[in-house]
Amino acid sequence: MNEKWRERERPNRLEKRYGFADYEALRDFLDRAAELSEREGLYPDMGFGRDYVNITIHVAEGADELAPAQRDFAEQLDALYNANAGP
Repeated sequence: MNEKWRERERPNRLEKRYGFADYEALRDFLDRAAELSEREGLYPDMGFGRDYVNITIHVAEGADELAPAQRDFAEQLDALYNANAGP
C-alpha cells in the first residue's frame, strides 16, 4: 500500500501510510528513515504496526506553512520506500 502524501490543515502537515510485505521490510525502512532524519535534521511523527507505518510531517514550530525542505524530505522518504522497502 503506497498512497500519495495528503496535505492537511489545522495544523498544516503532510501524512502518508506505507505498507510492507512483512515486519522485516518495515524494520529496514524504519532504520533507513531514521538515518535520513538524522542527516536532514527533520523528525516526523511515526506510528507503526506489523506491516505498515504512518508518517506525519508537521510544519516547523512558529511557521504557518510547510517548508520546501519538508516537502523534499517527503520525496526522499518515497524514494527510500520505492528503492528498498516496497512490497
